[in-house]
Amino acid sequence: MIPVSDLTAVRRALASHEIETPSWAFGNSGTRFKVFAQPGVPRTPEEKIADAATVHRFTGVAPQVALHIPWDTVEDYGALASYARDQGVRLGAINTNVFQDDDYKLGSVTNPDPGIRRKATDHLLEAISIMDATGSRDLKLWFSDGINYPGQDDLRTRQDRLAQALRETYDRLGDDQRIVLEYKLFEPAFYATDVPDWGTSYAHCVELGEKATVCIDTGHHAPGTNIEFIVAFLLRQNKLGAFDFNSRFYADDDLMVGAADPFQLFRIMYEIVRGDALHPDRGIAFMLDQCHNIERKIPAVIRSVMNVQEATAKALLVDRDALSAAQSAGDVLEANAVVMDAYNTDVRPLLAQVREDAGLDPDPMAAFKRSGYQERVDAERVGGEQAGWGA
Repeated sequence: MIPVSDLTAVRRALASHEIETPSWAFGNSGTRFKVFAQPGVPRTPEEKIADAATVHRFTGVAPQVALHIPWDTVEDYGALASYARDQGVRLGAINTNVFQDDDYKLGSVTNPDPGIRRKATDHLLEAISIMDATGSRDLKLWFSDGINYPGQDDLRTRQDRLAQALRETYDRLGDDQRIVLEYKLFEPAFYATDVPDWGTSYAHCVELGEKATVCIDTGHHAPGTNIEFIVAFLLRQNKLGAFDFNSRFYADDDLMVGAADPFQLFRIMYEIVRGDALHPDRGIAFMLDQCHNIERKIPAVIRSVMNVQEATAKALLVDRDALSAAQSAGDVLEANAVVMDAYNTDVRPLLAQVREDAGLDPDPMAAFKRSGYQERVDAERVGGEQAGWGA
């Protein structure tokens, strides 16, 4: 583990790390069979932001909340951004939705129908206008587009359609705005997905230019995929823009980050640390993207933030000098031992100290429970339509 004398730098790095929370994590969600309602769930984008601000108030490292359009549609996005600032947070990525309209049954920007492609692309352009109003940097794109059967559509033609829509969208970006292009191995398309993997996303981003980057969703890979390799490669190419942090056992389970494989999360965060990409100035958006189906929303998000913090703290504790020496000497066991020593360290006291240094309660979960916030919103948020993912 790194020398005690270097712990000041570790604490500083942990204090400056920022994690973005998603507005939809505070709404009702479930499986394809059922969406489960809970008391106290937000009814408006403002109430989602208030919940996100509560997470930030107790963790100190979640100052940004992502929006999803049309789930978070309002008449005045400038006013929504102002409301967020008043709550102590700011608006982050604008996520588009080209997968829940009946028109998109055969795809959105890759649909055989040019009218539907136009409709989908117009939505992407609308999202940039929302970014203009909110001051958001990131346009987050995920396409469910794909085909279910061989011969259903032409694979290469669909890539041409995708590239055309991405180019038009890219050309509309402002100087300080960028695309973060997500990918997904499968679902809802089961034969061929149009953006199925990081390589496809990366290729389109290279073609577009420097304002296009890849978003890694940690649940969107085939079993056994070495995600930390993808992180290392994209960092080397300066093409890693964002994460969607979640956890999986089987497929895209969208469980809380670190719930299924905390060691994988540690390995991912080590590549971030090794690439000197942890600080917000490096431009990586560390966003949560999870479905809290049966657990209460706000404490689940707090726990997820803490899980990322713990993995990050362990990654920062890797003695990189000792690791480099062992690697150069070809000492396989010693190199692995250096990594495992950091991973097996209990970093909770370190993080408690970081929070106390920031004037926060060392235990965010306990502090939230004592606050009475959940009981208050359970009582106040009665009537109206609860927010959900629209399924």
